[in-house]
Amino acid sequence: MNFRGRNKVNPNFNMSSMTDIVFLLLIFFMLTSTLVTVSAIDVILPKAGGKTENQTSVAVTIKDNSSFYIDKDKVIEQNLEQKLLVKVGSDKQKTVVIRGDQNVPYKDVMKVIDIANKNKLKMILAVKGQ
Repeated sequence: MNFRGRNKVNPNFNMSSMTDIVFLLLIFFMLTSTLVTVSAIDVILPKAGGKTENQTSVAVTIKDNSSFYIDKDKVIEQNLEQKLLVKVGSDKQKTVVIRGDQNVPYKDVMKVIDIANKNKLKMILAVKGQ
């Protein structure tokens, strides 16, 4: 008597479809990460881990000679708060991205942080990724 079953289960698993999905995801993230740019003045940012990008943001750039820029417009220090509030407008959901050169004095960065805190604005300190 032959008690063997006719239906045998194949224990091998085909990974080709899984690798296709992984490669498609890899290509997608590589392409989308290269499209993210910030329209601002070129400064050398300090290094740190993590990354944040917000589409509803206002960039405040501080160059190493203590000159302030809101997006690409140069602003004198005395008018910084007024111009920043005009740029943010009534939408308090906008985020202030503080982009300070790595050689900027700490007090200049703190001026922008104090303005954002006083006006209850969200802020991000921009750094270069590792």
